[in-house]
Amino acid sequence: MGPLQIKDLLLQAPESQSVTLKGWVRTKRESKNAIFIALNDGSTINNIQAVAQPGQFSAELLLTVTTGSCLKITGKLVESQGSGQAAEVQIEDIHVYGTADPEVYPLQPKKHSLEFLREIAHLRPRTNTFGAILRIRHTLAFAINKYFHDKGFFYLHTPIITASDAEGAGEMFKVTTLDLDKLPRTEEGAINYKEDFFGREANLTVSGQLEGELGALALSKIYTFGPTFRAENSNTSRHLAEFWMIEPEMAFYELEDNMDLAEDFVKTVITYALENCQDDLNFLQNRLAEEEKSKPQNERSLPLLEKLRFVVDNPFERLTYTEAIDILLKSKPHKEKKFQYPVGWGIDLSSEHERYLVEKHFKKPVILTNYPREIKSFYMKLDDDGKTVRAMDVLFPGIGEIIGGSQREDNYEKLLERVHEVGIDPETIWWYLETRQFGTAPHSGFGLGFERLVLFVTGMTNIRDVIPFPRYPKSAEF
Repeated sequence: MGPLQIKDLLLQAPESQSVTLKGWVRTKRESKNAIFIALNDGSTINNIQAVAQPGQFSAELLLTVTTGSCLKITGKLVESQGSGQAAEVQIEDIHVYGTADPEVYPLQPKKHSLEFLREIAHLRPRTNTFGAILRIRHTLAFAINKYFHDKGFFYLHTPIITASDAEGAGEMFKVTTLDLDKLPRTEEGAINYKEDFFGREANLTVSGQLEGELGALALSKIYTFGPTFRAENSNTSRHLAEFWMIEPEMAFYELEDNMDLAEDFVKTVITYALENCQDDLNFLQNRLAEEEKSKPQNERSLPLLEKLRFVVDNPFERLTYTEAIDILLKSKPHKEKKFQYPVGWGIDLSSEHERYLVEKHFKKPVILTNYPREIKSFYMKLDDDGKTVRAMDVLFPGIGEIIGGSQREDNYEKLLERVHEVGIDPETIWWYLETRQFGTAPHSGFGLGFERLVLFVTGMTNIRDVIPFPRYPKSAEF
């Protein structure tokens, strides 16, 4: 079953039992009385201290024990003589698996900028910050799968290669086996995709939703959790070219049921992280406080744990888009022209508007519903007024929109009309339209960008720092 991990070792009572440790050196400190080695194996943010006596090991061996080197240590787990930890290991033997030359190893025991760490993404998981982020990311992923399993959902694997553009944005990565130096052409001079692998244009998916709906209209409740891709040239702290999406789809759910599920889902998942990632969250909270201590008090973020409790402990405020616009038009920032973007019915709300509603007006998470049809996707169910759709967005503090969803249009004629309106060729989604002809049913769903959730829970400010190997314009090195 492999060696005992440091996480489990730290839970044991120190009773001079023999132990074997394996991990990477964080620091080595020598004094006239002892040699202290802090070892970490990634199972926890906490190091275990291993202690050797001066002269116990050769100088040649100790020269290879440096920050980043990988060791196997055998010894006795005893009560610690110093403060800061309950137990330590009295070293009996050291075996060096791999050295890390301090002259060239880039992760030395000092503060490194996040920008620098992005340049060494192959090594940054060894830092406290990224170790904490990746453990929290795992915990959230586990909590998501557990939540849906416990609620009777089926995990559906939707295609990564698709011929449809679910969002209609057109910013997709093309997939082809054609020889780019000798592209086959039609008589009109266009690329002849009939000679391509799939006999048509194909892309990496931007969403599994449309296929997810097919699953829901057979299995009642499904969810997807997989990679999605967007080829927009967005070099910002909020965008990735490759990211993971959670997309539940439910037959027989009206908009109200969809909202109930979204609220319960995020509260449950965040609560699970609070209960199971205490050490990592405390570390990230302290890191954020340290980072912002030079800022004026009114510009500092909520303490991380307080922000998470803000979501978990408050009932979400629910109101229509129209009501939200009315609140914004009457707001002080609007009257004093403090908003960067104008407010008016028909606008796509910006992050500053969303955050005002959450942080200043209601002081709780918000779910906005019934948006103008022109600013939402073709598949959303039209309201009776014909002007708005049964959409819902969940808004969080510090981040704005975190979930987007809707009741889907289940009327064939109305859906076909919207497809034509937005300029989609019905032939490309004939299979989607057919589900409205053969046993159509009311159904709803939503999408949550996993990295957005990890960003929120960790308190990080750049989305490139919450995925192990970020993909963005001009970056696919690791």
